[in-house]
Amino acid sequence: MALRTRLTERLGIGHPIISAPMALTAGGRLAAAVSAAGGFGLIGGGYGDVGWLEREFAEAGTARVGCGFITWALVKHPPALDAALAHAPAAVMLSFGPPVPFAPRIKAAGVVLICQVQTLEHVREAVAAEADIIVAQGAEAGGHGMERATFTLVPEVADYLAAHAPETLLVAAGGIADGRGLAAALMLGADGALVGSRFVASTEALVDPVLQAVAVAADGDATGRTDHAGGSQWPAPFTRRALKAGGPRHDEPGAADQVGEAAGLIHDVRPVGDLLSEMVREAERLLGDKVSGVVRTA
Repeated sequence: MALRTRLTERLGIGHPIISAPMALTAGGRLAAAVSAAGGFGLIGGGYGDVGWLEREFAEAGTARVGCGFITWALVKHPPALDAALAHAPAAVMLSFGPPVPFAPRIKAAGVVLICQVQTLEHVREAVAAEADIIVAQGAEAGGHGMERATFTLVPEVADYLAAHAPETLLVAAGGIADGRGLAAALMLGADGALVGSRFVASTEALVDPVLQAVAVAADGDATGRTDHAGGSQWPAPFTRRALKAGGPRHDEPGAADQVGEAAGLIHDVRPVGDLLSEMVREAERLLGDKVSGVVRTA
């Protein structure tokens, strides 16, 4: 059995899994490893550090990868988008801000546009920007986000897209760390899943092993959302999920407190290829005869 979906067809990948472009954590090595394992890897362009981007694209080598940006920060550092597009990424993902100002340049370059959303208003903005893929991010996710839960946000977005933009693909994000989550994402109406926290605990992530041990030791109860979004520059609507105060946490960029509620599903640090293959095998087993040929969600 193979989990063939509109996402695997659109991106030309073997498995319907995209790695989250976690700022300063998802470097070129991680993105390349995800793509090599049959998923699609995204470099975390984050706040638009061009020097960091150049290093990580070089680290990815010839792998077919994409890049993600924090949109409000890209407004302040527009050359970062030019730097990324110069490497001919297969996709660019925009999160946390209106995508319309940057969408035309991305689309004109023939690059797949991915927009991450947290509300239905964000979905409408992404559709207006002619996003090829929309990532519906639930509050279970680590790092920055908003309040809606994955389990209800994803099917609501699926219904909206079916009615208003049926050619736009949907990816679920937030709390997906194993095959159960991947299978659930498909059953909720998504074409695939965006995985972040589980790949923090991989050998390819740009995370200190000591901090990875913190993530492995934590459970979902150890995380919580905070109004402190990780810096005064962050727009007010966005909050941040991190390890709760009083627990083992760190505030430096790329630290393990980017981990979300999926912390309780993370029990070791392994190569991305092993993690991705296990996730797919489990999802295939759970879906069983519900999956035959191509999983269509629209």
